[in-house]
Amino acid sequence: MLAFLAGCQVRPLYSEASGTGERLAAVGFSQPQNRIDQVVRNHLVFLTSGGAGESTRPAYDVKLSAKSTATSILDDEDEDNVSSTGVPVPGRVQVEAIYTLTRVSDGQVLKSGKRDVVSLIDVSGQGFAKLRAIRDAENRAARELAEFIRAEIAIALAREPQPQTVWQK
Repeated sequence: MLAFLAGCQVRPLYSEASGTGERLAAVGFSQPQNRIDQVVRNHLVFLTSGGAGESTRPAYDVKLSAKSTATSILDDEDEDNVSSTGVPVPGRVQVEAIYTLTRVSDGQVLKSGKRDVVSLIDVSGQGFAKLRAIRDAENRAARELAEFIRAEIAIALAREPQPQTVWQK
């Protein structure tokens, strides 16, 4: 039993000894191509830097591409997604992102992945309310997606070897 416990490698992901927090602060992100990219990217910058902004000299680079789709949950409704009684119809917004984490020094890919998050909405018959509900759902899903991606980046960076300190006289 003692030998089993000695082999346990559980440690805090964000501990000071692992240096993950410093590595997260050294991550740079690709420029956004659309509004969803911008929302995910902004939240990732905030999460990885602790609110200090993006690194000026990133040691790691994340290429990110995100897209959003909005659909009705019910198939038997008309094209406006509003029932004949005027009651809002349930819908869903899916935000999907593909990302690649690379080390800048040698270009090695450390992690790549594809994540998606679904946010549920009620689609109103009013045009502006419908657009606003979709945008709010996209924002909620994009922020949640950024949380997942940050966690996956942190896990990949925690596996990076610690830089060796060279002592000189």
